[in-house]
Amino acid sequence: MRVRADRERCIGAGLCVLTAPEVFEHDDDEGLVIILEATPAAHHRDNVELARRLCPAGVISVEPA
Repeated sequence: MRVRADRERCIGAGLCVLTAPEVFEHDDDEGLVIILEATPAAHHRDNVELARRLCPAGVISVEPA
């Protein structure tokens, strides 16, 4: 899987970081999403998919690798 996030549309809600902290983080300056692992291990799939669904701004996308 490949994870992407549109930082320009991110509102900094933080649900991605709470749901999948091994894949997502917020930057210290703007509080916007940073992807730590663009191609996370398969065992993170469920949390990444949940983070995608929970994102209120819909900025996270997940594609097959």
